[in-house]
Amino acid sequence: MVFSVYRFYRRRTPVRVLLTILLLVSTAFAITGFTPPQRVGFNLGDQWEPAVAADGYGHVYILYPQYGGVPDCPHCPVPTMVLVISNDNGTTWQHPRQITPPGTPQFDAQIVVDPADRRTVYAAWLQNDKSDAVVAKSADFGQSWSVVVADRGGSEADKPVLAVRGHDVYVGFERARMMRVASSHDGGISFVPAVIFAGAPLAGAMAGGATVDIAGNVYFAWAGYARNADVKGRAILYTTKSADGGKNWTFTPLDASGSLPDCAAQQCEWGYLGAQVTLAADAAGTLYALWNAGALPSDSERLYFASSTTAGATWSPRQDVSLAPQGAEHCFPALTAGAAGDVRIGWMDTRNRPLWNTYYRSSSNGGATWSAETQLSSYVRGYSYIQPGGCSFPFGDYFEISIDSRGDTHAVWGEGLNYNSPGSIWHASGR
Repeated sequence: MVFSVYRFYRRRTPVRVLLTILLLVSTAFAITGFTPPQRVGFNLGDQWEPAVAADGYGHVYILYPQYGGVPDCPHCPVPTMVLVISNDNGTTWQHPRQITPPGTPQFDAQIVVDPADRRTVYAAWLQNDKSDAVVAKSADFGQSWSVVVADRGGSEADKPVLAVRGHDVYVGFERARMMRVASSHDGGISFVPAVIFAGAPLAGAMAGGATVDIAGNVYFAWAGYARNADVKGRAILYTTKSADGGKNWTFTPLDASGSLPDCAAQQCEWGYLGAQVTLAADAAGTLYALWNAGALPSDSERLYFASSTTAGATWSPRQDVSLAPQGAEHCFPALTAGAAGDVRIGWMDTRNRPLWNTYYRSSSNGGATWSAETQLSSYVRGYSYIQPGGCSFPFGDYFEISIDSRGDTHAVWGEGLNYNSPGSIWHASGR
């Protein structure tokens, strides 16, 4: 497009004016476009399910579990949590490293920056055969970390999500098919765990997102999967709120989804392509939820969005926010929010079926209107699972987006051949 402008104007416009036009057009493209996907983390082994956070001082943090061995660390467990940091809003990256000294295998990465100071970084993961939910904290831009076990149990936990504001730190997860939350009010030094949902028996209670609003209310979003004979029940998508620091909780159903799409051909586990819901709050306290759900059992799932200006008591009617044709499978909602009304969303879908791609939209007015869709993923040579039309399968059952100190969005996601194949994680930034 820039060269078309040049050809049109070059015979009738002074050179100085032409150069100004070219500069303005190029600047506009630089501001509104996204960088091409860049592989992050180690180039050896196997990387998936990354988390991303950005602070107010130019740092971007990516945390992910490294499978297939850690280079130069023959005794590191599999997987090991690996941290990658940028000091210049994602232009360059430090060498990947273990976030803490090796111990037992570490799973399910989470990383967030405290929105109160936009400086302090918290991370969470599971270890000790997934029985321990661990929270780590850094006050020096990720260079050193203090670590505490927030909850220890005799059974396996799954899908931790992390929410922080000031001294309030919460990590929620499933254990024994119930939703649990460990709460801290001393900046992550000590935690008090509690069951927040112990109702009807569930096949799973998969947390998808969490946030603490400006009033100090904490919210978790999660999918409760119904139990039936073949353990492939429908899901109810909930938001859960505590206004008293995690002592008491209220529940609001957002939507329902039919039983899970089948992905046995991609060797994936139960629930991998199931309904998920994530959550964020903007600087004014408005809540936003993004989820995928299907109307019928094993039906393809669409992407839906809603907002709440009543602290989660009521929600706007759901919007279908994807431009993909009907029948495309939608999964892995990603959501972040910034200033009042600034909300940004990402997801993966199969509009180029059977291939998958990663997409992005944003809104400056709380979801009343949306930007055009941007495809973040693209073809990269040298990877058997990446074709010109997309990747073979999402590698990991979630990904994340975050807003940096310049207002740009950072997205990081995984791509692979199937659930069990080696894969890699990819980063793009822009707006």
